[in-house]
Amino acid sequence: MCCDSVHLNLITAAAIASTPVCFPWDAAPTPVRPSRCLVVTPMTFPIISDSALILNPLHPPWVHKPTVSLETPAVHHHNHQRTLILQRREHYKCHQVWRKPFYGTSSEREEYRKELREQLKRQMEEKCATLKLQLAGKAKEAENACEVDRLALSGDRERIVTHRKSMTAYRDENKRLMEQSWRDRALTRSQEALKERELLCLNPINWSGTLK
Repeated sequence: MCCDSVHLNLITAAAIASTPVCFPWDAAPTPVRPSRCLVVTPMTFPIISDSALILNPLHPPWVHKPTVSLETPAVHHHNHQRTLILQRREHYKCHQVWRKPFYGTSSEREEYRKELREQLKRQMEEKCATLKLQLAGKAKEAENACEVDRLALSGDRERIVTHRKSMTAYRDENKRLMEQSWRDRALTRSQEALKERELLCLNPINWSGTLK
């Protein structure tokens, strides 16, 4: 973790001095023949202040104007180190989750089990509260349905009573009209018969043919 914190804070500049390397033409040590010497070019990584940011290799922060001689090993090294640091951090977080119940001390394992019991208890309480809310909602819905049914039944009862009263009034009126019609017809027939008798008294010929 110490190395991770060092990489997380900054990438220090590392310079390698030029080292002459000799490649002899012949394996046998011959002092007469000249040897060919090559120089290794030093590689320097510049200091990068913030390693938490990902850098663009084509536009480094310390280069104002990129040229054809732009080199990107430092930027790639920074991005690679950043990736490693983030991976180690995530691995550490994942490891800390399951380390206590298996490799922790007795107090840590007891604390982990206590936390599990509290979580289970909290889940049970939340489930009970949810069930109570559901039951209360269903009870309220049942009460509303019963009230709606009661109002519908009372409305149907009132409509039936009103219809019965109207039909009774209609029947009574029809009965009265029919009885009045019967009385009027009987009165008319009696008056016609009386008139016929009066005519027979005056003229014995039954002109209307009602008397046989």
